Amino acid sequence: MTQSIYDILKSRGFIAQCTAEAELKAKLSEGPVTFYIGFDPTNDCLHVGNLLPVMCMAWLQKAGHFPIVVLGGGTAMVGDPSGKDKTRELLTPDKIQSNLDGIRPSFGQFLDLERTKILNNADWLCKLNYIEFLRDIGKHFSVNQMIKAEGARQRLERNQGYSFIEFNYHLLQSYDFLYLQQHHGCTLQVGGDDQWFHFCGGVELIRRESRTEGFAFTIPLLTTADGKKMGKSEKGAVWIDSRRMSVYDYYQYWVNVQDADVVRLMKLYTFMDLDEIDTYAQLQGADIRKAKARLALEATALAHGETAALEAQKAAQAVFQSGGVSANMPTYAADLPAKLVDLLSDSGLAKSKSAARRLITGGAVKLDFGDGKTPVKDIDAELSLEAVLWAGKKSCVRITAQ
Repeated sequence: MTQSIYDILKSRGFIAQCTAEAELKAKLSEGPVTFYIGFDPTNDCLHVGNLLPVMCMAWLQKAGHFPIVVLGGGTAMVGDPSGKDKTRELLTPDKIQSNLDGIRPSFGQFLDLERTKILNNADWLCKLNYIEFLRDIGKHFSVNQMIKAEGARQRLERNQGYSFIEFNYHLLQSYDFLYLQQHHGCTLQVGGDDQWFHFCGGVELIRRESRTEGFAFTIPLLTTADGKKMGKSEKGAVWIDSRRMSVYDYYQYWVNVQDADVVRLMKLYTFMDLDEIDTYAQLQGADIRKAKARLALEATALAHGETAALEAQKAAQAVFQSGGVSANMPTYAADLPAKLVDLLSDSGLAKSKSAARRLITGGAVKLDFGDGKTPVKDIDAELSLEAVLWAGKKSCVRITAQ
């Protein structure tokens, strides 16, 4: 018997909470379902955290269901308060548009765009008549319930404040679902687990206004085995666009994940069969590196293509297995001579100059001129010749003369 897409998603770890689980499972098995996931344009590039719902979207599309990518050009003008301990800085319309233009192309790497709608909720939210919206939509929402929602409750309990504009976000996201149900036949919303309260609001609004049933399920918010937020590296967010992070560094992020996270990430960030993943789950000790290499290759190929992924793999093998230098490794061109503190910061090996100084004093910085790594201990040291600059055992950049 063929496994249902709902069971596939659940077995791979994509489902945290679900409304009317049995009914949704049956509906997904009966025929094509139109579903949506929203992406607020808080940056001009998607990162690994954003990629998790995109992968879920791709699985549903492969099973014959129809995805709608909703770009939050309208909701971004309000700012999602979920999980935030203070009001988000409001983005200007020009910045929102710039971010929308930046993230839009990335979806084509993971989805069949000929069978995908990409919509901007500004197209309907910005046209709302405020008085009519309050009368027709606002009447369905209880203030008592809204202030009891986890995000609002925590902010109020900590006396951190909760602005009126944030209070409206719940209504707007709930209305998104109703609008998509009425105009595009959308019956399922999917997204991060921190959105559960908003999802329930949308499902209830559809029940009240359309007298029909909407469904929603959330995806777990990923943390690493030691409890840290998934998708962060020593250099910051792990971006999936080579404009913001080189293919080499993207590959390195995956190949350096913790041993305890490898199998779980294979299930979520690749299309590998579960039976094959189980074979990697049996590996122990040093052999786990084979699983990491496979994860890195598969995840990088999805984001950047197979050719670029293989080049990144070869570069990593050249650098880390033989200690050599690869033409595909990250390169930073600088005016030499230059202080190592500046090079570490400017090349991205360190988040700041103060972080660069700490790396040097901690003995993590080394230089390789082709004859082996030499530790650097002087925070005032300068580099006058081209070399490979190392920060720790896994991060390096080839410094060339500009």
